[in-house]
Amino acid sequence: MMDALDRAIANTQAHLDALRNERGHWEGRLSSSALSTATAVVALALVDRGKHAAHIAAGAQWLCEHQNSDGGWGDTTLSKSNLSTTLLCWSALHLVAQRDSTTARSADAWITARVGSLEPEAIAGAVVARYGKDKTFSVPILMLCCLCGTLGERPWRHVIPLPFELAALPRTWFGAIGLPVVSYALPALIAIGYTRFKNAPPAWWNPLRWVRALAWPRIRPMLKALQPSSGGYLEATPLTSFVTMALAGGGQLDHPCLPLAVEFLLRSKREDGSWPIDTNLATWGTTLSLRSTNFSTPPLQWLLAQQYREVHPFTNAPPGGWAWTDLPGGVPDADDTSSALIALKKTGHVCDAAVQQGITWLLDLQNRDGGIPTFCRGWGTLPFDRSTPEITAHALCAWWVWHDELPEALQKRIVKSTQHAFRYLERVQAADGSWIPLWFGNEHTPDENNPVYGTAQVVNHLSGSEQLAALFHALIETGREYLRRVQKPDGSFGGDASAPASIEETAVALHALSHGGDDVQKSAHWLIAATENGTRFPSAPIGLYFARLWYHEQLYPVVWTLGALRAARQSSLVAAEQRA
Repeated sequence: MMDALDRAIANTQAHLDALRNERGHWEGRLSSSALSTATAVVALALVDRGKHAAHIAAGAQWLCEHQNSDGGWGDTTLSKSNLSTTLLCWSALHLVAQRDSTTARSADAWITARVGSLEPEAIAGAVVARYGKDKTFSVPILMLCCLCGTLGERPWRHVIPLPFELAALPRTWFGAIGLPVVSYALPALIAIGYTRFKNAPPAWWNPLRWVRALAWPRIRPMLKALQPSSGGYLEATPLTSFVTMALAGGGQLDHPCLPLAVEFLLRSKREDGSWPIDTNLATWGTTLSLRSTNFSTPPLQWLLAQQYREVHPFTNAPPGGWAWTDLPGGVPDADDTSSALIALKKTGHVCDAAVQQGITWLLDLQNRDGGIPTFCRGWGTLPFDRSTPEITAHALCAWWVWHDELPEALQKRIVKSTQHAFRYLERVQAADGSWIPLWFGNEHTPDENNPVYGTAQVVNHLSGSEQLAALFHALIETGREYLRRVQKPDGSFGGDASAPASIEETAVALHALSHGGDDVQKSAHWLIAATENGTRFPSAPIGLYFARLWYHEQLYPVVWTLGALRAARQSSLVAAEQRA
C-alpha cells in the first residue's frame, strides 16, 4: 500500500507542478458555463448586435452544441438541466433569431414539462419559487426573459421591483435595512432596479415614482465607482452581463461603465465561443496548492501582495483580507483570508503586521451568532450572506495556527471568539453529525446540499491545530462518525450516502478520516484508481457560485487528492508504528 501511495503522491505532485504558471502561482481553470454564455450573448446583443455579431453567433452556436439530450441546459457541460439556466439559454437563443430551430423546440418541451406551460405567469412563478425571498438571481433571470421577449405582453409586471433608491443610503446601513439581494450584488440591485422602474414605473400618484426618479441621478454614478479597472464586477460574467443588459434595456447606452464592461465580456470569451462564470480563482487555488504539500519556491511575495490594504469600495470591507482572485474585481472574503493565513504559516512566513491584520480582519467579521459569514458582518437575512459552518471552522484554523505567535491582546480575542464559534458549530450541526456548507453543493442529493463536503471540511479545519483539535474533540468525532456511516462499500464518497462518488468528495472525506487514525486503505485505493495513480483528474460540478450556480474547477480534485493521499500515508505510518 505504501508503494502505491508514494507513486500516486509523486504523480499528483508532478501534475500540480505542471499547472503552475510562469509567475509561480496557480490560476486553475473554471468550467465553461451555459448560464454565463447566455447572459453574455444577450448583453452584447442589446448593446450593439451588429458590432458584436461574431461573438454573439459563436456564443449561440456553443449553446446549441451543448444542450443536454433532454432539451435543457445545466450550468456546466457535466450538469443536469435546471430551470434557471434553461430559461436563460432559451431566451438568449430567442433573441438572436433561433426561435424555430430544433434546439428551441426541445427547450420548449423541457420547460413545458417542468413548469406546466410556456405561459409567462407559470414561468415567473416557477422562478420565484426556486429562490424564495432571495431576489439576487430570480429578478435578473426574469429581467433577461423580458428583454428577450419570452415573457409575453406586459412582461415587466412579472419582475419584482428592486429598491435601487436604497443604494443612496450610507453603506453602513445596508445590513440593517434588509436589502432583497446579497451584499455582493449591489451593482445588480442598482442597474436592474432602474431598468424595471424605467420600463414599468409606478403610477403617477405613487410616491415611489418620484423618489426613484429623483434618486437615479445621484445613484447612476455609483455603478462606475463600483466598477473595477478590469470592467468586470466581481470578475464575473453573469453579474457584469446582467448590469450591462439592464443599462441597455433601460435606455442607458451612454452610461460610462458600459465600455469597460463590454471590453471585459469580449476579453473573457473563450476560443470555443463560451464564457466561464469568473475569470479565475487564482488566490484561492494558490493557497490550496501551497497547503497541499511543500514547495521549494512558494510565491510568498505574490500572495502577500494580494492582501487588501485599503477599504474596499464594493463591500466597504476594512483592510486586511484576501479575495479569491488576483484581479481587480475581487472582494475580500473570510474563506480566502483564512486560506491565505494558513498557507503563509505552512510556508514558513513569520508573524508580522500582515498576519496580524488578517487575523484581526477575521475576528472583526464574526457575527453575533458566533459564526463567520463570507463577506460582511451582520448581513444575515439571505442565504448567501449568513454565517456558515465550514467557513467558521476555516477561520478557527487560521486563528489557532498563528495563536502562539500573536500579541497577547489578539490571543485573548481568539480565545473569546473561539468559545462563541464553538457554540455556533454545536448549534448548527445536524442530528446525524453533519454540517451543511454554503459554497459547495451536489446536484444529486435530494436538496442539492453537500453534507459530506461540509462535514469533511469542518473536521479538516478543526483538526488543523493541536490546540483546536483538543478543544473541539467531541464535535470532530461526531463529524467523523457521520462520514463513516455514509462511506460507500468501495471506500468512496459522494455528496451524501446515495449520491454518486467524486474525486473531490472522496478526497476531502479521506483527509478527514485520516486525522482520526481510521483504516483509510479502501478510500485511498479508490482515489488512486479514480485518478489513475495520480495522473488524471476529472472535475465534478460541486462548487456553487452566487445563488445555486454550479461550477467545477481544474485544481480542486488535484489539490484535495494530494492533501488526502499525504494524510493517508501519514495515518498508515502511525498505524504501522502502533502495531509494531
